Amino acid sequence: MAKSSADDAELRKACEAAIDRGGSKETVALSIRVAKSSGGWGKTGRLGRHMAKPRILALTTKYSSKSQRTKAFLRVLKYSSGGVIEPAKLYKLKHLTKVEVFPNDSTGCTFMLGFDNLRSQSVGPPLWTMRNIDDRNRLLLCILQVCKEVQGQIPKFVGIDIVEMAIWAKENKPSVTAQVKAENGTDTSIIEQTNTEVTVEKDLVSQAEEEDMEALLGTFVMDIGEAEAFSERLKRELLALEAANVHAILESEPLIEEVLQGLDSATACVYEMEEWLNIFNVKLRHMRQDIESIESRNNKLEMQSVNNEALIHELDKLLERLRVPNEFAASLTEESFNEARMIKTIEACEWLSNAIRKLEVPNLDPCYENMRAVKEKRAELTKLRNTFVKLATGFLKAYFSSLVDFMVSDKSYFSQRGKLKRPDHADLRYKCRTYARLLQHLKSLDNGCLGPLRQAYCRSLNLLLRREAREFANELRASTKTSKNPAAWLEPSSGSSQSPKSADTSNVSEAYSKMLTIFIPLLVDESSFFAHFMCFEVPTLIPPSIPAGGNGKGSDEDDLGILDIDEDDKKSGGSPAELSALNEALHELLDGIQEDFYAIVDWASKIDPLRCISMHGVTERYLSGQKADAAGFVRRLLFDLETRISDQFTKYVDDECRLIERNERNVRQIGVLSYIPRFATRATRMEQYIHGQSRDLVDQAYTKFVSVMFVTLEKIAQADPKYTEIVLLENYGAFQNSLYDLANAVPTLAKFYDQASEAYEQACTRHISSIIYFQFERLFQFAGKIEELLFKIPPNEIPQTMGFSKTDLRKTVKASLTNIDKSLANMFRKLQKNLTSEELLSSLWDKCKKEFLERYESFTLLVAKVYPDEALPSVAEMRNMLPNL
Repeated sequence: MAKSSADDAELRKACEAAIDRGGSKETVALSIRVAKSSGGWGKTGRLGRHMAKPRILALTTKYSSKSQRTKAFLRVLKYSSGGVIEPAKLYKLKHLTKVEVFPNDSTGCTFMLGFDNLRSQSVGPPLWTMRNIDDRNRLLLCILQVCKEVQGQIPKFVGIDIVEMAIWAKENKPSVTAQVKAENGTDTSIIEQTNTEVTVEKDLVSQAEEEDMEALLGTFVMDIGEAEAFSERLKRELLALEAANVHAILESEPLIEEVLQGLDSATACVYEMEEWLNIFNVKLRHMRQDIESIESRNNKLEMQSVNNEALIHELDKLLERLRVPNEFAASLTEESFNEARMIKTIEACEWLSNAIRKLEVPNLDPCYENMRAVKEKRAELTKLRNTFVKLATGFLKAYFSSLVDFMVSDKSYFSQRGKLKRPDHADLRYKCRTYARLLQHLKSLDNGCLGPLRQAYCRSLNLLLRREAREFANELRASTKTSKNPAAWLEPSSGSSQSPKSADTSNVSEAYSKMLTIFIPLLVDESSFFAHFMCFEVPTLIPPSIPAGGNGKGSDEDDLGILDIDEDDKKSGGSPAELSALNEALHELLDGIQEDFYAIVDWASKIDPLRCISMHGVTERYLSGQKADAAGFVRRLLFDLETRISDQFTKYVDDECRLIERNERNVRQIGVLSYIPRFATRATRMEQYIHGQSRDLVDQAYTKFVSVMFVTLEKIAQADPKYTEIVLLENYGAFQNSLYDLANAVPTLAKFYDQASEAYEQACTRHISSIIYFQFERLFQFAGKIEELLFKIPPNEIPQTMGFSKTDLRKTVKASLTNIDKSLANMFRKLQKNLTSEELLSSLWDKCKKEFLERYESFTLLVAKVYPDEALPSVAEMRNMLPNL
């Protein structure tokens, strides 16, 4: 046998050196020369030898200390241009899944290696061609052993007989040893082939199987390599075996005849047995039908018995439900409703309600609804209910009336002369609570009966509340000490600019506040008690900001102890229809009491109209505390009180405005009008009375007052044009002086303060201009004409114009500025002559001097422009003359 390249030690060393140069330290287990050509799985055709390229296949291993495992690789090496071996491609043996001999190569030396990580590539795997079968077998056996030892699994072999490879390995005695160099330097043998034994472990036959196969093959004197001859031999042996079996069967014919006779006899017995079974089957079928009929009748009897028992039980329950206990019937038909019998009466009401409810369809089986007994019992219960409702309604109407009549007849319940009495309804409510649960049951039995009861309660209690309010209001007014003749703030006084000292009227507004403090919580408390006592399905009416009742006991008194009777009512928030009905009832309960509140308002506003401001604030505070929608009457009462207070105050403001306008028809007035300083005094008082939302009311009054004052002032000033500006500037100046502090704090007054300031400045300007023009009329008329000419002709042509020569200028200056001291003194005296307010004189004279100097300066500039050679007294000289006056 020619030496294989697998035994070439120099080739192995060259491969190891090439792999080491690539930076990988691997041990070469086998290296062999091959020819590489392109190909694909399953392709047919001639093998393309002309495309073959020389390559070297090297089977290598590498031990990894990190994973403590040995990895196997198949490296492809090629020859460079200088004949040096260098790595070309690397395959991991763990991805090798298939080894297939190329079918078109009759020599069997060409095969393909299939890797699972190369299946997605479009190019098929390469074809590897060995020099002979021995090299092929050496490489494939080495791959098989390495995969089994290192990977623990072997690839699939197609077109290669593993037994044939094992036989080949046994016949080729030279050993092929693959050494794997471990990390510690020792050599570990992976593949060992000795002269005496070839081990093909799990995937080949075992040693025992191989010996049995050799023994079997040894019995035949034939060449093991001739497969066709061996197959023919096996066929002949099989035919001979079948012929022997047929012969043995033919020899046993007598025995077969006996068996056939026995089978015929058994068949006759079977037929006879079948006839008997058919007869028994017919009898059993009839018997089964009889049994089923008996069982059906028995089941019907049992079902009828059970139904009868259930019917008797249901009828007993129905009879128990329809029975009216004697004690309950007696309680429901008796006319006595005293407190001692209330417990039994309530129990009877509860039973009656439950009994009627149980006879309704939701609680009663619909099959019982049309039964005569049920109809009769329902009619009986309805009659019993109507009788009880009529008796209870009549009793409660009389009871409410008697309670109120007793209280009205006792004068100790009301305010008396010299003693204000706070209304106390604790005893009344205690007596009403006795029948609170009775009312709840009346509602559940007949909701329509509550209407007359509510009306009777409202009418009775309305008498008591109106009597209490009337007596309290009368005594409140009688016990309040007030000034009978308060001074009107705008009446003319004898030359004094100050209003007379007003009497203290704070007790008037305190009386009104006391009326609200006592009765508003009482009315809210009564509304809440009425709503719960008369079973209205509405939320609580008492706002958290106002205590319930006037007795200081809080809202615990209104706990009627009835909310647990009907849980649905407790959870209900109240429908709009229910709220509307409640408000109508409350109107009937409290109607008429507002007249006493109105009387207090009219009485207080008549004594001191400005107290309407504080009363308005108190009313607004109570109104903001009423948030419950159900307390509609109390809210309407407060709204009406607020409106009435606003109307009274508006009437007062209108009356005072008419007094202001009356000044217009008076004879000529000189100096500051009387209503201006008095308005400042009254505005100071109004600011002291402001509480809460009454700010808007006061601002509206300010607006109306000041608007009328300014309009009247303008009319009075225009009555005498000679003194118009003096009247305006004096009065607007007085308005500013008297309201300076208030204007800084009140935005509405600040607006009018700015308006007065602007009017004052305009009046000053006009008055000062008239005084200056009166004293120096000729001088400033001449200057005005020159200014008009400047729009028509150049300045140098004006001296040649008739009437504007230098001579004319000198005459005008001489006439106007001769005795200038006397002219300025006359101007000061004229300013002082008609001015009644000494406080304004100084500021007006300063404005007058400033205005005169500005006009004179403009005149000098005009003369310098038109008459450059003319000399005039300078502005500085004129300014020095003015302080000497």
